[in-house]
Amino acid sequence: MKVADIMSKKVITIRSFATVANAVKLMRDHNLNSLIVDRLDESDSYGIVTKTDIIYKVAARGLDPKQVRVCEIMTKPCIVVNPDLSTQSVAQLFANTGIRRAPIIKDKLLGIISTTDLLLKSNFVEQPHAVLIKQTIAQKIAEAREICAEQGFASDNCAFAWDAVEELQAQEAHEQTDQLRATAFDEYCQEHPDEDIWRYDPWFCHWEEAELPV
Repeated sequence: MKVADIMSKKVITIRSFATVANAVKLMRDHNLNSLIVDRLDESDSYGIVTKTDIIYKVAARGLDPKQVRVCEIMTKPCIVVNPDLSTQSVAQLFANTGIRRAPIIKDKLLGIISTTDLLLKSNFVEQPHAVLIKQTIAQKIAEAREICAEQGFASDNCAFAWDAVEELQAQEAHEQTDQLRATAFDEYCQEHPDEDIWRYDPWFCHWEEAELPV
C-alpha cells in the first residue's frame, strides 16, 4: 500500500504572512490540527504550522495571535513525502523524526498524510509487513532451490534466484535493525558442500566462485 492510497487530498493552506489568529480560525472551521504554509514562489519550499506551535509559541507566552505572523512560528522547510512511498516507510519516517503529519508533494502539493491516516486507512493490521516479507522470503527460497535443482548450481538463473533471496533477507534485517549473520544461500551451500556453486559479484563485474563456509 502506498501513501497515495491513503493520503487526505483535501489540504488547507495558509500564507506565511497571515496572522496566527487567521490560522486558528482555519483550524477551527475545518477541524484541523495543522495547516500547510504555502510557498512564496515555485523556488520556495513548503512549511507547516501546527496547533502545538500555536499553543507553545503563542498562547503559552501570552502573545496576541492577531499580532503574530505564521512565519514566526512555523516549521520551514518541512519534511515532505513522495506519494509513491510505502505506508511502512512513512511510518518509519514519522517514528524517526517524531513528526505526526507531512505534506505529499510530487512536483506540486497533492495532499497530506498523518498518523491518523496510517492508523485508520492502512492495512498494517490485516497485512503486517513483517509477516508478508517472511512469507515472500520463504517463497523465494523454495523457487531458488527448484531453479538450482532443475538448471544446475552453476547456472545464471540459480545465482540470480539466490541474489533475490539475499536482498529480501537484507531488507528484513535492516527493518528489524538486526545483523544478518547467515543467509539462506549460506545454508544452501552448507547442504551441498561438494558442488561448484558460482555467484555473480556486481561490484567487480566478473564471475567468481562463492566462498563456501568452512
